[in-house]
Amino acid sequence: MAEAKGPAARPLSPHLRIYRLTLTMLMSIVHRITGIALYVGTLLLAWWLLAAASGPNAYATFQAVASSFIGRVVLFGYTWALVHHMLGGIRHLIWDSGHGLGLAEAEWLARANLVGSIALTILLWFVGGFLMGGLR
Repeated sequence: MAEAKGPAARPLSPHLRIYRLTLTMLMSIVHRITGIALYVGTLLLAWWLLAAASGPNAYATFQAVASSFIGRVVLFGYTWALVHHMLGGIRHLIWDSGHGLGLAEAEWLARANLVGSIALTILLWFVGGFLMGGLR
């Protein structure tokens, strides 16, 4: 049996100091975070529906919170999380079909996911806010 010569003689397992953080790794982490954020954001959706069903006073309370600066930041973040998570799901569906698995393609899909989620969120808020009169 071979004798160990201290901790320096043991092979190192892969860990965070060895791996370089790549965009695809970051998008995987963000996909999980947006999934968690969608659970929390669903509580906002439930509050909105309950307030609408409870009458004008309850809905006015929700409207006051949602139209405040912090409320709009939270709603904007929820919209981004929803769009980002959806595009991440499409990215995973592409991978499940056997396409986009190369390094260059995976990097391109990760960039498209990030840029697309930001662009679609801004577009949704522009359409909902300015063209449909939602932001007052």
